[in-house]
Amino acid sequence: MSKKKPDIPRFNHPIIETHCHLDYLDEGELDELLARSAELGIERMVTIAVSPDNLEKVLKLSRVDSRIWGTQGIHPHDAEQYNIDVEAQIIEQLDDPRMLAVGEIGLDYYYDHADRKVQREVFERQLQIAVDRQLPVVIHSREADEDTQAILANFERSLARKGVIHSFTSGMALARYCLEQGFMLGFNGIATFNRAENVREVVRATPIEQLVLETDSPYLAPVPYRGKPNSPCYLPFIAQRIAEELEVDTEHLLRHAYRNSLALFFPSEVTV
Repeated sequence: MSKKKPDIPRFNHPIIETHCHLDYLDEGELDELLARSAELGIERMVTIAVSPDNLEKVLKLSRVDSRIWGTQGIHPHDAEQYNIDVEAQIIEQLDDPRMLAVGEIGLDYYYDHADRKVQREVFERQLQIAVDRQLPVVIHSREADEDTQAILANFERSLARKGVIHSFTSGMALARYCLEQGFMLGFNGIATFNRAENVREVVRATPIEQLVLETDSPYLAPVPYRGKPNSPCYLPFIAQRIAEELEVDTEHLLRHAYRNSLALFFPSEVTV
C-alpha cells in the first residue's frame, strides 16, 4: 500500500516562482495550476524560454494570465540553432513589457548537446543583448564553472542588472564569485535531495538577501514528490528545506525571497 504524500504546507507570505516551464503544460493543466497556485499563495510565475521553438510560446503564455511573466533566450543545449534570425526574434520580443530577462542562457558541459565553442559564443552574444537592453540574465551552468566565470568576468562592468544563476549546483568558487558580483542564486527541489549536500553547503553560504526560489518544473520535483512531475505549487517544500538550512523561520525566508525576486525581475516595486 502506497504511503500518502503530505499536504503542501501553507504560509502567510506570497511566493514568486522565478523559474518554470509552463509551455510543457496543456491548456487544462495550466488552468488547474493557476487555480491551485492561487490557493497556495504563489503570486507570480516566470516561465522561461529555452529554444527557438518556444520563444513565441513563452510570449503568448505571458498574456494568458496577469500572474505569468516570461523571458527570452536560448539554452546551451540549443546553441547550435542560434542565428541572426533567432537573435532578432529575441531582441524584438524583449520589447514586450512582460518579458523580464534574457534567459535561459549559459553553458552545459555535462550533456554537451552543442559544441562548447558555439555555446560560449552564443552565451556571450546573449549577455551582450542583456547589456544593450539593461536587463537581467537567467544563467544555466553545469560542469562549466571556470568558463562561466571567465565569460561573466568579461561583462562585469557592463552587465548592470546582473541576474540569477538558476538551479545552482556548481562549486563554491563560482558561488562566491557570483555573489560578490551581485547575482542571485536560484535554489529548487535539488536542495531537498538526500545526496545534494553540496547544494545545501552553497545554500548555507548564500546571504539570505541573494537567494530566490524556483522549481524548474516540470523537472526536479522536491522531496516528498521526487520522481513525479514538478509544479510551482511545490515551492513551499523547497522554502521549508532552505529555511532549515539557514536556521530561520520559513516565513522569514519567504519575506526575503519575495523581496529578492522583486529586486531581480520587478525592481520598480522594491520599497526601502
